[in-house]
Amino acid sequence: MPDPALLPTISVIVVNYRGADDTLNCLRALRDELDYPAGSLQIICVDNDSGDGSAERIGALDGVELVRAPANLGFAGGCNLGARHAAGTVLAFLNNDARPDPGWAAAAVEVLRDEPAVAAVASRVLDWDGRTIDFVDAGMTWFGMGYKRHAGEPAEGHDRPRDVLFATGSAMFVRAGVFRELGGFDERFFMFYEDVDLGWRLNLRGWRVRYEPRSLAYHRHHASVSTVDTPDGAREWYLLERNALATLYKNFSDATLAAVLPAALALTVRRATARGELDPTQLEIVHRTADESSTVPVPKTTLAGVLAVDRFVELLPSLAASRKVEQAARVRSDADLIPLMRKAMEPAFPLPRYLAAHDVLVDVFGIADVFDTQRRVLVLTGDALGERMAGPAIRAWHIADVLAAEHDVRLITTNPVCVPPEAPFTVRRANRMQLAVHVDWADVVVLQGHTMEFVPGLKKRGSRKIVVCDMYDPMHLELLEQGREAGAADTDEQRHINLSAVNRVLNTQLRRGDFFLCASERQRHFWLGHLAALGRLTPSLYDSDPTVRSLLAVSPFGLSGKAPRRTGSPIRDGIEGIGEQDRIVLWAGGVYSWLDPLTLLRAVERLSARRNDIRLVFLGMRHPNPEVPDMDVSVQTRQLAGRLGLTGKHVFFNESWVPYSERQNWLLDADCGVITHFEHIETTFAFRTRVLDYLWAGLPIVTTDGDSFADLVREEGLGVVVPAEDPVALANALERALYDEDFARSARERIAVVRERFTWETALAPLIAFCRNPVPAADRLPGAEPLVRNRSLPPTEAVRRDLARARQYLDDGGAAELAKRAAGRVRRVARELWSRRSGPDD
Repeated sequence: MPDPALLPTISVIVVNYRGADDTLNCLRALRDELDYPAGSLQIICVDNDSGDGSAERIGALDGVELVRAPANLGFAGGCNLGARHAAGTVLAFLNNDARPDPGWAAAAVEVLRDEPAVAAVASRVLDWDGRTIDFVDAGMTWFGMGYKRHAGEPAEGHDRPRDVLFATGSAMFVRAGVFRELGGFDERFFMFYEDVDLGWRLNLRGWRVRYEPRSLAYHRHHASVSTVDTPDGAREWYLLERNALATLYKNFSDATLAAVLPAALALTVRRATARGELDPTQLEIVHRTADESSTVPVPKTTLAGVLAVDRFVELLPSLAASRKVEQAARVRSDADLIPLMRKAMEPAFPLPRYLAAHDVLVDVFGIADVFDTQRRVLVLTGDALGERMAGPAIRAWHIADVLAAEHDVRLITTNPVCVPPEAPFTVRRANRMQLAVHVDWADVVVLQGHTMEFVPGLKKRGSRKIVVCDMYDPMHLELLEQGREAGAADTDEQRHINLSAVNRVLNTQLRRGDFFLCASERQRHFWLGHLAALGRLTPSLYDSDPTVRSLLAVSPFGLSGKAPRRTGSPIRDGIEGIGEQDRIVLWAGGVYSWLDPLTLLRAVERLSARRNDIRLVFLGMRHPNPEVPDMDVSVQTRQLAGRLGLTGKHVFFNESWVPYSERQNWLLDADCGVITHFEHIETTFAFRTRVLDYLWAGLPIVTTDGDSFADLVREEGLGVVVPAEDPVALANALERALYDEDFARSARERIAVVRERFTWETALAPLIAFCRNPVPAADRLPGAEPLVRNRSLPPTEAVRRDLARARQYLDDGGAAELAKRAAGRVRRVARELWSRRSGPDD
């Protein structure tokens, strides 16, 4: 057992209504048998106006706080009343006809401490003798009936924790702040399904409910309801039917509800008539009988279903208001929760007439299709989409393509250029005003670059939309290098302004995102520093995931899983001055200020003196995105090639941008690929995407040292790594890659193995996994708060502490220092009070 001072206070709430004997046994077990520090345990018993002397008997029990309800509030209302008297950061609900195992509370608290995204813990509940199952898993039917899976089966098995849709109210734990955030149990339910509704709402808001088998309790099922129900259980049936309709009405999405609700209402009536074995044809004109009395006997169990529908209609105005709140707050789709429903199409009741109606309704209303819906994923880019695409657009395209195998995906660009090839997903251009429509449509938004700036509502931490930020491009580092370029037009002041603007864009994403992607382990370390500085690496997140990969994962740029297939020879057949036997070095991609093509030109000049057949081809000099201007280094590259006498003889420029679907022909014409850059901070954290194309085409690679790909090339033997700005070493490396056949063959063999790690499906595996179960980041979950708060000092100790501090401040700096410290403390307390009042997302 951890230090009691580091354990959260648990407030256990037990509701009593005319069941004092069971309740006293339950309370004594909590007080005397629970293996949890007494100083961290508050036991509350709510008496629901029993009027039979129960309250007096319970009030006489030491160690229990009695709360008297003014009327019978039901289980839901009684629990909420108890919660308002609770001091703990964890609430526990235990039926009065249940008893806890000694380890019941400690096991649940361990889960809440270890997993900050878990809002509630579902206990393992067995019958009183521990022989059969009461609760080990939750199920939900399409018509709103929540049920306990495996109930009544032998108690063996089910020993592994798992996420569930809901916990049973007979034995469960929930974070107090989250319970308050959601308004507690729905008191309109009175009893039954208030736990189903709460669990469903928790899951919709991104929280998890976790079944923990070590948190064990024993339950005399329905011992309490039997004292108020009819012998045939009609009142229970009434509450179950009414509350099932209320639960599905509140929590299903608009599209699902439109199909499900009419069928559920019809099925409720059929279930009622089948349960009472009523003759459904007795009022048919052709079935008149001699006995035409105005009344027929109707069992209460049948009446329960009819009255449940009637009362559901009566509740609709207030339920509609609740539905509006829940639908606005949800961050998960119905499709996300289908796995937690277990068997949504389960008919649940073995009545022949009922089963026949169930099958008809499922078929006519297309219920199975409703529960086969896909998650909606929006991919946002600011780059040009078309035949000619640069790195960000290529990455966004493949993200959409990979996710479209499982989800309904839209790829949207804010760029004026959007003439895409055919795709198995929707591709559109949208202006800033149109973007909000697409964001509203989506369950998950994957974005890159500046696109979050175009949707102001998405930037707020209070936004419920789940956001994945693709941070593969450290824009601020590129901007630093780009602004340093000779010939750059910006003044020093403007460079500061530009950098500050980009930093704000990035910090907004880092503060807001629920999941982040980067391109390499180096980048991951870099972005972890940013996240830590912004306060995103909280103790609860770190304790549950010391790797922090649940927040920030490596997803490098990828390549096609299919081998490149030649459809032409654009270099050898299309560029004058290059022959079939020449050795071709390919510079794939654009020429940017953070790269070093000038040293490469000098290396080619040096090598051409002894290898006349060397040819260097620049794949694309003009960026396909019209919003990206030509950089001065491209002008310098052309000028230097001309001065060295290389242009048209050993160096060739493709002035346009090669269509993405034709790039393989340029790669397959080449003998090796090259990338050179300077030694600076941008290089350290960059991910040179063009190297992936070299891997795809099996080209030996010559690269400058300093980035993550240089490490890969060196470690895996994929080519040659050279120092920055060293034309001699670079010329020798090119010669080895082009003319040493054994070395080139060995590099190609290693490339064939390594490139399998970089297929788009492999590279995007973390994103694929996240989108299968998208949830808000743990620090963005509504109602999250520390499990264990600082203990308040007794008043006398607090005064002594403050006086000691005041003396120290006076000694350090006199009255001015004391005044400064006092003002700082006032501001700090004010911020804490504001944070508690407004919540973390405001």
